[in-house]
Amino acid sequence: MLRVKQVIHWMLTRKPVRVFQHFSDRRGFLLSAGLSYHSIFAVFAGVWVGFAIGGLVLRGSSTLSDAFFTLLARSVPGLIAWAGSDGVIDPSELFQTQILGITGVIAAIALTLTAVGWLTSARGAVRALFDLPAQEVNFLLLKLKDLGLAIGFGVALIASAALSVVSTQAFNAVLFWLGIPQQSPLISIVGSGVLLAIMVLLDAAVLAALFRILSNLVIPRRRLLSGALLGAVGLGILKVLGNLLLGGASRNPLLASFAILIGLLIWFNLICTVILGTASWIAVGMDDDGLVADPRVAAERAEQARRERERLLKEIEAARASEGNFFTRMFRRPRSTTPTAKDRDSGSR
Repeated sequence: MLRVKQVIHWMLTRKPVRVFQHFSDRRGFLLSAGLSYHSIFAVFAGVWVGFAIGGLVLRGSSTLSDAFFTLLARSVPGLIAWAGSDGVIDPSELFQTQILGITGVIAAIALTLTAVGWLTSARGAVRALFDLPAQEVNFLLLKLKDLGLAIGFGVALIASAALSVVSTQAFNAVLFWLGIPQQSPLISIVGSGVLLAIMVLLDAAVLAALFRILSNLVIPRRRLLSGALLGAVGLGILKVLGNLLLGGASRNPLLASFAILIGLLIWFNLICTVILGTASWIAVGMDDDGLVADPRVAAERAEQARRERERLLKEIEAARASEGNFFTRMFRRPRSTTPTAKDRDSGSR
């Protein structure tokens, strides 16, 4: 039994176990479920608004649009019907989206608020895992910040697609110069690895921006980069296994009619769990080193704790003073009412 207790104690002191406990104690699974439910609406809204506004960039280049759809299909399996795989959205319909007229403008505003709302929910969930309250900033400024981050993410997605095109063309040029056929299995594996590496770097940058800029947390650079890279690797594994997840759902006869939608819900839940799990990993590491993620909140809590200590000390001193007065009154020698000889002499005179 002693050996078993030692093994259990050793396991409980390991960082992965402590991160899981931290994640569970702060309702991480519940936050992930709510965030994933919000994600599916935000993704559809973001795709529609993105193509309605910036679709002209992709319409002008079939190579860039193909690379973008490939990246999007691998980032969110089952979202785009691409390369022979089923999806909820037909790419040909995306190029027809446009903002013309009052109806289109109203729809664009509503969908933009839906897409930006996910960032608000993500900020609250991340700060909750760091034991921090909601950020006290002007509502309009906060929404403008979220809108800027959403636009930046869309630009980064297109830029990564362009980088994929450039790297693929450069790689093909090198193969042609070396006289190596492009259809070889080794080349296919290398190409997939390059695309996966680009996706991992993009995910790491997005996670770093989510923790540092969106959530307004003060995280040391080394911890931020290592945690974001770890989370990006986890997201990359999920993206590789995403098609297997959708395939398993489609083979279930009870789910066949809406298998893609069920697969998306499950996949988004896993993605949000990895994102918030990464936040828990960083939070536990900072707690181990005695670091604070929000100095302003830490200063307010320290001041509140100081005032509470002063209040308790005053109450203790008042209680001691009251207790001392009580015992003093109880044990004080009472004054004698019997007249003394001096009093009798003065009275007789």
